[in-house]
Amino acid sequence: MKNGLIIINCVILTIGTCGGPLLTRLYYTNGGKRIWFMSFLSTAGFPVILIPLFFSFLSRRNHNRNNSETAEKTKLILMETPLFIASIVIGLVTGLDNYLYAYGLAYLPVSTSSLIIGTQLAFNALFAFFMVKQKFTPFSINAVVLLTVGIVVLALHSNGDKPANETHKEYVVGFLMTVIAAVLYAFILPLVEFTYKKARQEITFPLVLEIQMVMCIAATCFCVVGMIIDGDFKVISREAREFKIGGSAFYYTLIVITGIVWQGFFLGAIGVVFCASSLASGVLISVLLPVTEVLAVICFREKFQAEKGVSLFLSIWGFVSYFYGEYKSGKKVLEKHQPPETELPSLQVSDSVA
Repeated sequence: MKNGLIIINCVILTIGTCGGPLLTRLYYTNGGKRIWFMSFLSTAGFPVILIPLFFSFLSRRNHNRNNSETAEKTKLILMETPLFIASIVIGLVTGLDNYLYAYGLAYLPVSTSSLIIGTQLAFNALFAFFMVKQKFTPFSINAVVLLTVGIVVLALHSNGDKPANETHKEYVVGFLMTVIAAVLYAFILPLVEFTYKKARQEITFPLVLEIQMVMCIAATCFCVVGMIIDGDFKVISREAREFKIGGSAFYYTLIVITGIVWQGFFLGAIGVVFCASSLASGVLISVLLPVTEVLAVICFREKFQAEKGVSLFLSIWGFVSYFYGEYKSGKKVLEKHQPPETELPSLQVSDSVA
């Protein structure tokens, strides 16, 4: 069951990590300008979580009916108050992170944004070390250093891939916003794992779905406030009519699909945290970023200068270093817990002949 959950969450996370940035950038490059609206869409797809929650409830209710020893009524909501409050707090932080990322993606090519987000693994490892006692190895330290150098190399040529219709100031601010978003999301993943560990109730996957639901509702409400202040609701219909490709029909279709795909990213991310660890979730996100970069170059014909190539190479090197270290650590743990081989006693050879 757990292996199946890992596979499902990895597939969902893959679709969200690769598809979310591309759909968001498609919105911006074809006349979309509402940053708060895009940050809202990052978590507005939370109603899709009601589908697996509904089937989970039916499964639990049938199990209780068939179990003669269980007379208790099936709970509709598993989450208790402390976990509910923690989920709201994490959700509000997620809402802020969504805005920072949406702001950065409005002014950066997807390939550049993906390289910057790739550095979240380094910060993820750091936060995981302090919050959930994640152990460092020489390989994980090497990965952190390589990813950090990669972002420095990218920053040295920060204006080389600036879109023609944007100012240098917009590009720099977008760059900084994306870096802050990477650091903040690197903090959110260990925070979720820390919440799991400190919860006073058993963490099951249906409960993880409820946590994700509350987090997304809180993040969405945070962004709705921003949309109201910025006046997004007043201009969405006009923006739909003026959208460069497909008009209103394509615009609203894109909005719905973007919300669902981003929901897959968040659901897959915390699902991997549940099945493995926050660091594993961060690593998987970093693995998928080069795929996103290649797709961005193909779909949007973005430039891919030498600095991006060097940064990409360092990111992949850091990723390989991290996974090799994890492989060696896992192998040592298996050898440590493996029972020693039983040796047959040596046979004594008698000199006498019967």
